[in-house]
Amino acid sequence: MENLIPKHGGYRQLKTFQLSRLIFDITIRFCNKFIGVRSRTHDQMVQAARSGVQNIAEGSQASGTSKKTELKLTNVARASLEELCLDYEDFLRQKQLPLWERSDPRRQEISRQRFSTADQFAIFVREMSQKQQGSIPEIAANGALVLLSVTCNLLNRQITAQAEAFQNEGGFTERLYRTRKAAQQHP
Repeated sequence: MENLIPKHGGYRQLKTFQLSRLIFDITIRFCNKFIGVRSRTHDQMVQAARSGVQNIAEGSQASGTSKKTELKLTNVARASLEELCLDYEDFLRQKQLPLWERSDPRRQEISRQRFSTADQFAIFVREMSQKQQGSIPEIAANGALVLLSVTCNLLNRQITAQAEAFQNEGGFTERLYRTRKAAQQHP
């Protein structure tokens, strides 16, 4: 007989959660350094980054009783991070800083780093700037965009997997029905 409420949570082990949390920490530092603290943009960027993290966690936790809620909240996280991408792109455009092309070798260099803390990211940005590979705001914004791109791609795959699981296994109501039916057949 299947478990009525399957194992759920475990979001701390999800790469999407880990990357979203890193992006949140980086975004707070970025906004505090380059965007006025009282600016609406500052608040919007921080809240979009926070939403990415919190919705992944909430969706994972809710998955025990609602795969539909898990899917919905994971998609909200993805949408929030897309909003954050646009804010970083706007920052670059408004400051007349280049948005790195997909083929830019600096993007690949950032992707290879596997940062686990905002401190590691900040040190890397400083070192890259010292090597004359761009200004600190340019590298920080583009670096955040690289991390966001990786995270959004992983979230797209996570959403697809969640949708397939929901389609194949159903949700809580169907599981409840199957569990009750099995209990009635085997008293």
